[in-house]
Amino acid sequence: MSEEQNYKPKRKYEWLSKWVKMTGERARIDAKANNKYIVYEKNGELVKEFPNGDIVPLNKDAEL
Repeated sequence: MSEEQNYKPKRKYEWLSKWVKMTGERARIDAKANNKYIVYEKNGELVKEFPNGDIVPLNKDAEL
């Protein structure tokens, strides 16, 4: 019975999660090397993450 409670189904495309994570890490590395920021969605809103680790909300009126 305890085995059924701990059962977690595998994803159909398990490699996709790893690929997405590696892509995000690569974006952070490139942004740091070029002193740029990256934009992504966090908690339903767009944010900018700077190379120093600061995360600020992206204004909808601002340009990317």
